[in-house]
Amino acid sequence: MAADTGTAAEAGPAPSAAPPTLLAETWDGLKQNRGAVGGLVVLVLIVLTAVFADFLAPHSPIAGNDGHELLPPAWIAGGDWRFPLGTDASNGRDMLSRILYGARYSLGIGLSVMLVSVLLGVVLGLVAAFRGGIVDIVLMRTMDLIMSIPDLVLAMVIVAILQPSLTNTIVAVTVVFLPRYVRIVRATALAELSKDYVTAARVVGVGTLRLMFVTVLPNCLAPLIVQATLGVSDAILEAAALGFLGMGAQPPSPEWGAMLADARQQLQSAPWIATMPGLAILVTVVAINLFGDGLRDALDPKLKRG
Repeated sequence: MAADTGTAAEAGPAPSAAPPTLLAETWDGLKQNRGAVGGLVVLVLIVLTAVFADFLAPHSPIAGNDGHELLPPAWIAGGDWRFPLGTDASNGRDMLSRILYGARYSLGIGLSVMLVSVLLGVVLGLVAAFRGGIVDIVLMRTMDLIMSIPDLVLAMVIVAILQPSLTNTIVAVTVVFLPRYVRIVRATALAELSKDYVTAARVVGVGTLRLMFVTVLPNCLAPLIVQATLGVSDAILEAAALGFLGMGAQPPSPEWGAMLADARQQLQSAPWIATMPGLAILVTVVAINLFGDGLRDALDPKLKRG
């Protein structure tokens, strides 16, 4: 018995389980929010639709079908199951195919704007926080100037200068949304700079760039990730508004906002032409916002459930 006791003592206490990673903790928190999970499922389906639109679309989104103009959806009298969601007034283009390809356009715009805005926002926000002084003042007053102009008005001005196109729409919306990321990164970085681990890193001689992007930036990611997620839906809405005004993606591109603009003349006679892209925008934006709200709750310690 004594030998057994000695062996147990030498072995020591059993190793404790590894602490959960941030990703695991976030997923555990996200699973508790049914709305967020539902939004994520719908968002994944929309992304898959955009990726596999070439295989899912029954017709070309651009080529017309002469003799089949303004067909109603298939479940309405006069419809045709070859065109389940009906056709538009421009040579009878299939609405279902245009909606499916439109997901690729709209999500592409939203993700492009988010990625470029986040990258520029991280760099400018960290530079403002670390440099301070005149650099900080100039950067932040520039961001304030951009934010002082209504988003849609500023985007329209930029597109009018650059000429309407899909690429210029992305540029305009990126400029409009850039200040929100710069301000978030700057504010969180300034809060981190006063903490002991940053002081210790400076004492041991960590370089400025390493301190910015390796030491401080990871601790600024939680609010940035949430804002970036919600920013995708905002960018989709902004691009759709520009498309509706004729200043975004140009016909015959199957971008949802441009499709709404094409449907203005047939709102009374063929309301499905406007209803379908409108519903696509609604479902996509709601799904992203539900997921973003759940992600915010999961990443914010103050909002986590006990």
